[in-house]
Amino acid sequence: MDIDGSTHVRGMRVVHHGRRGAPPLVLIHGSGAAGSSWGPVAPALARRHHVVRIDLPGHGQSPPAVSYDVPGQAAVVAAALDDLALGPVTAVGHSSGGYIATALAERRPDLVGALALISSGPSPDALLPQPALLRALIAPPLGPLLWRVRSDAMLRRGVTAVCRRPVSVPDDLVDDVRGIGYRTFRTVLRRNTEYIAERSVPARLGALGLPALVVFGTADPRWDPDAVRLYDTASSTLVERLDGVGHFPMLEAPEEAGELLLRFLAAADR
Repeated sequence: MDIDGSTHVRGMRVVHHGRRGAPPLVLIHGSGAAGSSWGPVAPALARRHHVVRIDLPGHGQSPPAVSYDVPGQAAVVAAALDDLALGPVTAVGHSSGGYIATALAERRPDLVGALALISSGPSPDALLPQPALLRALIAPPLGPLLWRVRSDAMLRRGVTAVCRRPVSVPDDLVDDVRGIGYRTFRTVLRRNTEYIAERSVPARLGALGLPALVVFGTADPRWDPDAVRLYDTASSTLVERLDGVGHFPMLEAPEEAGELLLRFLAAADR
């Protein structure tokens, strides 16, 4: 039976696509985004999987949380998956969503059978100087002022600022991004940095030993694309590079990104 609908679980908006009973695939967005960022690749993935898109606390259509530390967010996701009776799942994370996916596997190894990380920086020293618009939106004293007057055009530019290929930003993503609070966003960024500063993502993947896919654009303006080589040291991890793609492969190269995910998922399901 096909499923296509949304609900709220543990306070988070959860959107389902695909066939009930198909292998479950959980898509976790990055900081300042929402589950709608997966829109361009979700239909292809849903042909073979039960796709679950989550709006993390304080993002999209999910209310704010008391804490935004990475393990705590992973715990909320785990509780939601338990309530939905889903597992083991393949957890796919974009950008800092990859940290949530990794922490989910660390916290609940029974719940995660495989991981896929897209544009997830390995450690703080791989972070590049950020695009000017993002710096202006994030940093005080200008940030809080600009945040309150963000137009649709500015929100779209905030997304395209980290892209290298021309993209069409989905309207629902613009709507979802508008609801993210300035303090929430700043706090989430700090907590993400704390997580990867405590231990790098490649080291965490190596300790987990799960089948893992890491996808990086060779023109990512947020993270040093050369730093993706650090993931080569993680056992059971496949690293794929997308030429000329920036930080948002799902928007910039949805067919290529979707095909990489489907090939990995087919191998992981064997």
